[in-house]
Amino acid sequence: MFALTRIKNVAIASAAVLALSGALAACGDDATDATADPSAGRTAENGDVFNGADVQFATDMIPHHAQAIEMVALTQGRVLDPEVAAIADEIRGAQEPEIQTMTTWLTDWGQDVPDASSGMDMGGDDMSSMSGMMSPDEMTGLAEASDAEFQDMWIEMMIAHHTGAIEMAQAEQGNGEFPDAIALAKEIESAQQIEIEQLEGLLSP
Repeated sequence: MFALTRIKNVAIASAAVLALSGALAACGDDATDATADPSAGRTAENGDVFNGADVQFATDMIPHHAQAIEMVALTQGRVLDPEVAAIADEIRGAQEPEIQTMTTWLTDWGQDVPDASSGMDMGGDDMSSMSGMMSPDEMTGLAEASDAEFQDMWIEMMIAHHTGAIEMAQAEQGNGEFPDAIALAKEIESAQQIEIEQLEGLLSP
């Protein structure tokens, strides 16, 4: 009788261990899925609540902005209409601080910060998922354009670039969770839509 009772107890204990193991495995699967899901919320050490969409927005927008600033840098020494030069200055003035803001977010969240040191080298296959990014060849073509064709080329490229940024900003507004990132996305959409309309009016007839 003692032996039979012992066998029953061992069987019950084994079943309990298996059940607990299954429960822990299920919890692990849920954690993995939550991490993989862009909409799954996470909390940074500083208390920021964000999700994968917020990370993607900042990670993509930093090099996107950096390329726009590089395009602005290419206007130096060029003969431009005053209105075009003013828009170029506005772009630099807005996007440089935004890069710093998004860099701070990613750092605070423990995420990798993309290298945005050179907009001339951005584009191609590694940036193919970013709407509006110019390829290295397009950037080189702009840098080497004659003064006669530079302004219209720059305007057309910046319109395309802004259009891509607006799409990225709209995605963040629809999918993001971090309030500051959503607010920045709204600002980017509004400001760049205004600049697109201004630039379209400055293209040569």
